[in-house]
Amino acid sequence: MRLALLVPGGSGQLGRDLAALAGPEVEVVAPASAELDVRAVGQVVEAVDALKSRAAELGAAPVVVNASAYTAVDAAETDELRAFGVNGDGPRVLAAVCSSRRVPLVHVSTDYVFPGDASQPYEVTDALGPRSAYGRTKAAGEDAVLGSGASAWIVRTSWVYGKHGANFVKTIQRLAGERDQLTVVDDQLGSPTWSADLATGLVELAGRIAAGEGPASRVLHCTGGGEVTWCGFARAIFEEIGADPERVRPCTTEEFPRPAPRPAYSVLSNASWTDAGLTPLRPWREALAEYFRD
Repeated sequence: MRLALLVPGGSGQLGRDLAALAGPEVEVVAPASAELDVRAVGQVVEAVDALKSRAAELGAAPVVVNASAYTAVDAAETDELRAFGVNGDGPRVLAAVCSSRRVPLVHVSTDYVFPGDASQPYEVTDALGPRSAYGRTKAAGEDAVLGSGASAWIVRTSWVYGKHGANFVKTIQRLAGERDQLTVVDDQLGSPTWSADLATGLVELAGRIAAGEGPASRVLHCTGGGEVTWCGFARAIFEEIGADPERVRPCTTEEFPRPAPRPAYSVLSNASWTDAGLTPLRPWREALAEYFRD
């Protein structure tokens, strides 16, 4: 079935990767936040109505994939109201309009909704407990979507990096050329996720939803396979660019304080994704190598 996707947040790393998947079977409209403010009801109504009209012209199924987010984790600690507007109010507005227009919604969320004190991968049924402003605003967005009555799915992911925008991989690559030695936290575990892989997974999910085969679980986890610390991730980046990974030295979270608390353990179980018959993302290390070859 052909798809017609509306992707708010189209100028971000995930939004741009979703737009890049446009082709004969997938039409993507990916407005930047300056073009579509997800907090503005009138703008969202206009965008969703235009999506429905275009889908009807193409004989395609319309789906909204929300890639818009306030992702400045540290800044959110002192700017929580603004972060809440994008991460909490925005999804509420999108879900309400999608519900009224009978258009399915896929909303992207984060590992930061969990407290980070687990010792095994978080399942979709585990209790939330965000410890940062960013996490609280994302959890509010999830609640708004799930309580809206819309045909909607939440997809949580983690440690996203891509070709566009600022991210950990780009930062480490830049610092490798500026410093003889880096110190990186080695007591926080997560699953790096290439935005291009995530985008492919989201389009697969949207296709299933459009075909009337949306997963029974309304919350899914989708990350790169495996887990690693930030230090291990940085060393892998050094290896990929031909630099000596021993230049990356480990430190503890206490030795590298940040304004926003980071989860010590934020690995997400992808069982919900694979149980739904969706294609699992490749192991994080394999994806990282492909990122640098691409």
